[in-house]
This record gives sequence, C-alpha cells and structure tokens, in this order.
Amino acid sequence: MTTQRTKLPGVGTQYDIETRAGRHISVVAHQDGRRFLGFYEPEDPDACQATVPLDADEASSLAGLLAPPDTPRLATNEMDLDLVTEKIPVTSQSPYRGRQLGETRARTRTGAYIVAVLRRTGPHPSPGPEFRLEAGDCVVAVGTREGVDELTHIICGT
Repeated sequence: MTTQRTKLPGVGTQYDIETRAGRHISVVAHQDGRRFLGFYEPEDPDACQATVPLDADEASSLAGLLAPPDTPRLATNEMDLDLVTEKIPVTSQSPYRGRQLGETRARTRTGAYIVAVLRRTGPHPSPGPEFRLEAGDCVVAVGTREGVDELTHIICGT
C-alpha cells in the first residue's frame, strides 16, 4: 500500500491511497473539516467512479470505524510536494466548452488535478468525469507549476 499526501493551497490536503490490490482511493481534507472520498478506476486515474462528501462528524465516525484506537496503524510512504493552485477560466473559445471534464484527460496528460469547478450558480467540488464545462466556469486546478500551465493551455485551447 502506498500513500501520497499533496498540499492543496487554500483548500486543504489530498491523500491518495493505492491499495495492495491496485485500487485508488483519494481523501480530500478541506481546511473547514469537510472531507471528500473519491474512488477511481485502476486503469484510468482520471475516471472517478464516485465521490462521497462527509462533514467533520461523519469523517470522524468513519475514521473510528476504519482504525479504532487499539488498532496499529499501517506504515505509509508519504511525500510533500511543492504545488500551485490556479483558477483557469473556461471561455467561449475553449475547445472544452460544452464538453465533459473527463474528455480533457487532465491528470493523465498533465499530472494536475481538477479539484473543483466554480460556476455562477455555485461551486462544484470534486467534479466527476461526466461534469460538463460551460463558458464562464473557472476550473480550480492543483499540481506542479508545469502541469497546471499545461492544463491552462489545454482548457484555453492555446
């Protein structure tokens, strides 16, 4: 089992866990106590099967069930990475306007994560691959400077 910890500036921390069986699970721990569990396809790390939002009390209860106080903790391989967070506007000129987020293949192509989409009607945290982008949206991306810059070029069509 491997665990990777990624700081999400202004958001919180993302923990990616790959089980010994090859399954990929992510936990995004927001600074306000909310948590999002994400379950991914082993063959395609961009294909999120489902997300489960949890408030602070729900997350604490789940953690207690998964690792009661008398259970020894498994060793993990954690890494701290220097990351940036950017808001990328989806304009009417974007080649992904009106298309599903999964079509960008953002993580596969750039290594950057799309952690939310901001829309006039409200934020959409942890959007799945079926989420359809609209002109006026802002994609919130986290990754290395190079990865986020590449994702900006992909979303903007430059």
